[in-house]
Amino acid sequence: MSRAATITRKTQETDITVRLDLDSSRYDAPATGHGFFDHMLDALSRHSRLGLSVSGTGDLHIEPHHLIEDTGITLGQALTAALGDRKGIERYGSAFVPMDETLAHVVVDLSGRAHLEFHPERLDVYGDAGGMTHYHMREFLRGFCNHGGVTLHVRLLAGREAHHVIEAIIKALARALRDAVAITSDAMPSTKGSL
Repeated sequence: MSRAATITRKTQETDITVRLDLDSSRYDAPATGHGFFDHMLDALSRHSRLGLSVSGTGDLHIEPHHLIEDTGITLGQALTAALGDRKGIERYGSAFVPMDETLAHVVVDLSGRAHLEFHPERLDVYGDAGGMTHYHMREFLRGFCNHGGVTLHVRLLAGREAHHVIEAIIKALARALRDAVAITSDAMPSTKGSL
């Protein structure tokens, strides 16, 4: 059974297509028109070792919020479609990722239930990275969780510079997600019998 999906989301603000293959490491360079966000999507692809392609446009003349949030939504929809009934997946993943002065910890549960705990705001994070802040990162993750049926906890244990904070979070998410989607049995990973 193929664990791949292509989802397109088109609104008056954005037009985004995400292709996700959970059993392939082939990916295409992201093309959203936002340089730093493309850099983060590239890191997500490389560190998750999942086949991911993201292309689209958004109303960047206003600001990057809509593009980033809607990409998270579309990625979550693609994950839901690619996972199917979620039978046999590892379900959980966890990763710590350092980046210079920054240390991020991400824990993921592909439970089918959406919940986000995002706590970088508990530290002073300065500046932005190409117009992207850790608040944009939160909206990306909120969209991803809500439409991917993902419970996600993000903790920033150290860090102040926005570029390093965002990148460490993305890389930790990638590594946790890689572990969570892995097929490790033929059973449903829940005492309920379904996710």
